Amino acid sequence: MAENPQKLAARPLSPFVTIFRWPITMATSIVHRATGVGLAGGLLVLVWWLVAAASGPEAYGFFIDIVQTTLGQLVLFGFAWALAFHAVNGVRHLAWDLGYGFTVKTADLTGIVVIVLSLVLAIGVFVLAYTGHGGYYQ
Repeated sequence: MAENPQKLAARPLSPFVTIFRWPITMATSIVHRATGVGLAGGLLVLVWWLVAAASGPEAYGFFIDIVQTTLGQLVLFGFAWALAFHAVNGVRHLAWDLGYGFTVKTADLTGIVVIVLSLVLAIGVFVLAYTGHGGYYQ
């Protein structure tokens, strides 16, 4: 027998993600998984770059024209940040595997360090590239 629609509306709703605070460890765990997926997608760009470089000046020029756009630069920055975040958070997970950093205070602090350090590394890579170091824009 079908339930009364008014009775259904009176039931309590489960909490939704907007009404409770995400602990930093939960956020970094989710972002770690997302950056893993992003890195897999970023490998396609890396392969495109290598194939374009091996295919000659026209193919490489087309690749450079695409990555020099604002969207291309955002994709490259996202890839650099995802790589930095995944690597730094991987070191954090390695420390956990060794039995260090399980207290809530330490886990929260290392989560913040991972976020800040990954941003610093990604910005640093772009600063080096834009200042002409590393062979880019020379």
